[in-house]
Amino acid sequence: MVQETIPLTMASPGKLFSVTAIIAGWRLQRRLADMGLTTGIQVSVMNGQHAGPILLDVRGSRLGLGYGMAQKILVKEVNDG
Repeated sequence: MVQETIPLTMASPGKLFSVTAIIAGWRLQRRLADMGLTTGIQVSVMNGQHAGPILLDVRGSRLGLGYGMAQKILVKEVNDG
């Protein structure tokens, strides 16, 4: 079964996701990297609201992202097992 890549804004809270790509300019990519959000990292969505900020668990730290920024981050769900 092929796993679908989706924008972070569509990710369900409480599940584990792997960042597959960041579709943004170099400034935003650098800013996200400085916050620990890079391709290949696993993140958990703590809460997400339609068109509102998204709270993530990244490497044990909480990270809040605006909707527009989160829309540029592509993820796929990580299956345990």
